[in-house]
Order: sequence, then C-alpha cells, then structure tokens
Amino acid sequence: MTTRPDPVAAADADARALALSLMATGHAALAWTDPETSTPGISRIAFAHDPQVGPLTLISALAPHFRALRETPDCAVMLGEVGPKGDPMTHPRLMIRARAVFIAASATERSALRDRWLARNPKATIYIDLPDFAFVCLAPQSALLNAGFARAFRLTAGDLQP
Repeated sequence: MTTRPDPVAAADADARALALSLMATGHAALAWTDPETSTPGISRIAFAHDPQVGPLTLISALAPHFRALRETPDCAVMLGEVGPKGDPMTHPRLMIRARAVFIAASATERSALRDRWLARNPKATIYIDLPDFAFVCLAPQSALLNAGFARAFRLTAGDLQP
C-alpha cells in the first residue's frame, strides 16, 4: 500500500507573513461549543492581533459564545475575506485552533488593552466599559493556512507571533 505525501506543508516565511496579514482584518468567525447541547456554534466577532497578548476579542456576557467559552474554552477562529473576483475557494484564509482565556476586569493590563482596543475600534467607546464586557485572549494552539489553490500550510502558535 502506497501512502500519499501530506499535501499540507510546514509554514515558511511567506506563509507566516500571509497568516499575520490575515490576522489584521479586524473581525473573524468564532467557532465554539454550546455547553447545553454540545453542538457547534459560530459567531462573527471583533478581532485584533494585540502586540502584547496576541489574538484578542471583546465579548458581551449577553452573547451565547461568552458562556460557551467560559465552560469550554477550546475554540477556533476563521480569518480571511473573499475578494471581489474569482472563485471564493482560491482566496487565502486562516483557521486558528485556540483556547479562550478571559482577562479579569481587575487585571493590571486591562487599561492598556482597553486603550489599544479603542485605537483600533473607536466606536467601542459606547460599550467597552459596560460591566458585561470582557476581553478574551484567543491563545493559539495551532493553525492551518489555505493560501490559495494547492497552497496549504500548518502553523504553530509561534508562527503567529508578530
């Protein structure tokens, strides 16, 4: 029996650069597990690749993924946009397997996080300080980059560092 070679390559410098550029999009799709039914859910989230804590989002306790991530922190994030032309499957996209880590409101780094978040998302001023909002670090565990047709790469958490 002949085994086929793995079509997914280890990340190279170009793949790492493309992954980092996709992490600058400002929003993502977040996959999570519903704690009541154990079924998957998906939400659109605001997203930032913060220079101090890495992948980050700001979530309201009213959102279903807030409780889901508290109870089952393993999640995944999809980044990338379909361009205006061409087959959607040829546009680059990055899937990050992550573990959600909630940042306490009393954490010393929250003030600096808040300032950096508002520099990127000034409209968040109206809700960022509401008591139901929390910053959540999406700590990468691994990632898969589909860089276009026949260009797939495995990335480590270290590959996603700026």
